[in-house]
Amino acid sequence: MKIIKKIHTAAYHPIADLITYSPLPSPDLSQIDPFLFLNHHGPQVYAPDNQGLPFGPHPHRGMETVTFILSGDVMHQDSGGHESIIKAGGVQWMTAGRGLMHAEVSSPEFKKKGGPLEILQLWLNLPARLKMTEPFYLGLQKEQIPSFSINDKVHLALIAGQWEGNSGAFQPQTDVFLGTLALQSGGSLVLDIPASSNVFFYLIKGALLVNGQGVAERQLVEFGPEGSEIAMEATQESLLLLGHATPFQEPIVAQGPFVMNTIEEIQQAYRDYQMGKFGVWNMKTKAWAIAWRTKRQFSGNYYF
Repeated sequence: MKIIKKIHTAAYHPIADLITYSPLPSPDLSQIDPFLFLNHHGPQVYAPDNQGLPFGPHPHRGMETVTFILSGDVMHQDSGGHESIIKAGGVQWMTAGRGLMHAEVSSPEFKKKGGPLEILQLWLNLPARLKMTEPFYLGLQKEQIPSFSINDKVHLALIAGQWEGNSGAFQPQTDVFLGTLALQSGGSLVLDIPASSNVFFYLIKGALLVNGQGVAERQLVEFGPEGSEIAMEATQESLLLLGHATPFQEPIVAQGPFVMNTIEEIQQAYRDYQMGKFGVWNMKTKAWAIAWRTKRQFSGNYYF
């Protein structure tokens, strides 16, 4: 079995009125190469006539974002011309690559009616050879994501990678696997993950026994490199975000919304952004114009 090095509990870091827990990075875990960052927003219930998500237009370079909408919705627009409203059960995959601007806010319908909201966003590093690749975005609704039962108590939504001959909804440029596993109470599963891969294992809700140790909701399990087997059993109904990938083992320099390999590349990213090389922001609708006027600066936690 894989050795559990440590179990990390997500820290509470609210963003304005948005409930937010941050399991990665933490004071004693900077990354799980190539998994860089995870924010868990909610769960919470928004009243009618709310302001919605606070993530107005901001830039990115050198990394990817994967956004899981568990409840509520996310309205996306970017400087590459992509627009979507993705609802509960859907996923967004954005490759920032050489650079783009995007905004992720709540739809006019959600702001008007309110309702439950819970969202995860995971940042994935890009290897040096792909840092300046062409930006990409794809948003898929729940029904567009391959989903099937592994056994009578375990269900998989396959986001990226392969599972027993099935291909994920997204086709990444690296060997990353991503999926969500829903386990009924008493459900169990044994995973065999190559020892050469790093494992990303975050329990969104519920309770599991993992290789004999208890894991509670909003906890991230850090595994050592030894072994390949992960055995889990749900002691409560549970939802797990599971990932694994070959580590890049490259230097990382991250500042704000940019993730590169050197400080010189970070400085160049800021210069390029200031010179307008991340594209032109096109405010096509009143909703986006409002989002722009009420944006937060891209410092601290006010980017998504």
